[in-house]
Amino acid sequence: MEDHEILTKFQDPASRNLAFNQLVRKYQSKVYWHVRKMVVDHDDADDLTQDVFVKVWKHLENFRQDAQLFTWIYRIATNECLNFLSSKRRKFLLPLTDVGAELAAKIEADPAIAGDEIELKLQKAILRLPDKQRLVFNLRYYDEMPYEQMAEVTGTSVGALKASYHHAVKKVEEYVTRNTDE
Repeated sequence: MEDHEILTKFQDPASRNLAFNQLVRKYQSKVYWHVRKMVVDHDDADDLTQDVFVKVWKHLENFRQDAQLFTWIYRIATNECLNFLSSKRRKFLLPLTDVGAELAAKIEADPAIAGDEIELKLQKAILRLPDKQRLVFNLRYYDEMPYEQMAEVTGTSVGALKASYHHAVKKVEEYVTRNTDE
């Protein structure tokens, strides 16, 4: 079902729940993996994905449609991730490197990555990036999102996103090359 059909159904109180269920089915997996790449932990990703769709439910009625529904939902998910990571740092008074180390330990224990040395090194390298750079890297590398769409999701200019992605790639390459002999 197309987004405009979902939005039209959502406006009608009689079909609102059905429309929202269709929206969740359409975007839940994409949102979950977007969130999971940022927070690593499955339980945290599950909770945040649920929080994202609660916010979508509360605000969908006021969605202005000046952006694509997909990018609007991704923006909500992105803000939830960044707020979660920031809150986690404040709550535990952790510097950025300690949060990265904690997330790296979770990656090593993840059965989806277990045994894949190259993927493990890549994920560890990505976790060393600042949150916003990691976000840009994930959107471009994994989701293959065009810079224009990324600009809508992040509220950042295309030029700044290209520069951020370039720096992220360089940092990832340096980390992987430096840690190849481990």
